[in-house]
Amino acid sequence: MFHEIKGSIDEGLENYKGLIIKNIDKDTSILSRNYFDESFFTITPIDKEYALSFKDLYVDTEVYMQDKDDLFPKLEPVRMLITAFEYDDKYYELKVANSMVEKEDLIRALFFNIIWLYVILIVGIIIVNNVVLKRVWRPFYHLLSLLENYRLGSTPEIPKVKTETKEFSDLQKSINVLLTENRNLYEQQKRFIGNASHELQTPLAIAINKLELLLESRSLKDAQAEELTEIYQIIQRMIRLNKSLLLLSKIENKQFIKSQRINMNEVIQQTKDELEDYASFKNIQFLISEKVDLNIEMNLELANIVVSNLFRNSIFHNYEGGIVEIEILPHGIKICNTGIDEPLHSEDIFAQFYKSNISSGGTGLGLAIVKAILDLYSFSISYIYGNKKHCMIISFK
Repeated sequence: MFHEIKGSIDEGLENYKGLIIKNIDKDTSILSRNYFDESFFTITPIDKEYALSFKDLYVDTEVYMQDKDDLFPKLEPVRMLITAFEYDDKYYELKVANSMVEKEDLIRALFFNIIWLYVILIVGIIIVNNVVLKRVWRPFYHLLSLLENYRLGSTPEIPKVKTETKEFSDLQKSINVLLTENRNLYEQQKRFIGNASHELQTPLAIAINKLELLLESRSLKDAQAEELTEIYQIIQRMIRLNKSLLLLSKIENKQFIKSQRINMNEVIQQTKDELEDYASFKNIQFLISEKVDLNIEMNLELANIVVSNLFRNSIFHNYEGGIVEIEILPHGIKICNTGIDEPLHSEDIFAQFYKSNISSGGTGLGLAIVKAILDLYSFSISYIYGNKKHCMIISFK
């Protein structure tokens, strides 16, 4: 800024110098101006040798000036041109001055002007963001809200918003196509699961009934009865496996939508009462520690499946005369049981069809179902081994 100002002033001083020298022909008294007055120039005689070696010089200096607001003259910054010229075979030094804005005043004025400029700019951006852009983006956020609340199988209508913005309209069309395809696939899968459940369960149930009738027959030999008993157990296992796979499929497809506020203390106590006879057969003792009254938002049927599977697992993999400890914590449940004196593979136990004992008659889906249910609600489950006890810890946070 100062460079541009000085360049402009220097051009004016050069022009002013030419006018002064030109006016000497009209008024030679100008040559006697040896002090700065309202004309802002001085002329001083110099020798020829000094004049011929002189080059024009522009300098920043100060001179005493008196403005109309000043009582006395005071030093003011000026830009001065010092040059030499010849007139009537005599040589003179000419000093021409032009007042400049004080550097500090200019910097201060520029600083406050820039500050106000940025304040106005920021206020303008805020207004644009909160008024104009918010109005422009309103259909997008409304569509986003509808998508967040959309649930396959429970939301009847595909999200729609009114907008004149082409980009948002195209986005809505693409989303609607995607949701329509997903909804159709969901309905097809839902029908398949229902049909598979019916078609598989019916022949298995018929086979069980016929085997029960054969086993009740007195004409069977012992060897034949043993063979039929093995077949009966295999079919029973197939029924349990079929039910578990269908349940796992329903969970993964989020067909258990309805949730409610449930009390886990009551669920645990009810499940314990239902499995009391099963535990008594192996002389297993339940120990329940209720430190808090635990309430969570969850589907009641799924909550019962989680607790039941974990209890059954703790009983099934326990030894006769063992214990099952249930601790209700502020944000979760801890279920520990006695069993084999070595830890299980924590990275594998929640995998489908994993069995710690290959010869066991389980399906290997119990903990996989528990994990799938908890993942559905963003809960977590972990396994630890310590003090010769196997512990499952559920966190509802």
